[in-house]
Amino acid sequence: VIDARQDPLPAPRTLAGVVITGSHAMVSDREPWSETAADWLRGAVQGGLPVLGICYGHQLLAHCLGGEVAYHPSGLEIGSVDVQLQPAASADPVLGELPPVFPVQVVHRQSVRMLPEGAVLLAGNAHEPNQAFRVGAAAWGVQFHPEFSAQAMRAYVDKLAPELRDEGHDPAALGAQVVDTPAAANVLRSFARQVKQFARTAD
Repeated sequence: VIDARQDPLPAPRTLAGVVITGSHAMVSDREPWSETAADWLRGAVQGGLPVLGICYGHQLLAHCLGGEVAYHPSGLEIGSVDVQLQPAASADPVLGELPPVFPVQVVHRQSVRMLPEGAVLLAGNAHEPNQAFRVGAAAWGVQFHPEFSAQAMRAYVDKLAPELRDEGHDPAALGAQVVDTPAAANVLRSFARQVKQFARTAD
């Protein structure tokens, strides 16, 4: 586990795959550590390293490859929401086995406003059309959190309750609408299978 804010980033050739997690930082702030991580990530993707970007990682992946990341004009998206697979997802090795519509956990103020050139859109919803994408054969970004349990999502809603009220949301209603998201969690398992497959191919 590497903390990109302070730890040196390993050489991509020493890794079988990488997951770029969420962060409370904002990609558009372009903090030095974040831009260093973006440069590293660009090289990793160009070198064929399997990558899964989650939330901030999803946005950083888009940013490092020429996409646009900014605050969402409709504000915060938080809680359990449904996303819909796009037609290209049917043949995707990570999202292809998911249901056409499935619930996910989300908490984000920034979004990928424009995908990188050549990216394949895999999933979206009314609030966030770019919920998931793939670049090349081995790099995926998901705006949602496949690693979040319902308990973790409720904890986020509780922690942000004062902000949510100030912005006109009902924290109690949001918490009550949180559900388990087993389909979304399968993204992690499918990505792990892809890492193993790429490792076998490399051997």
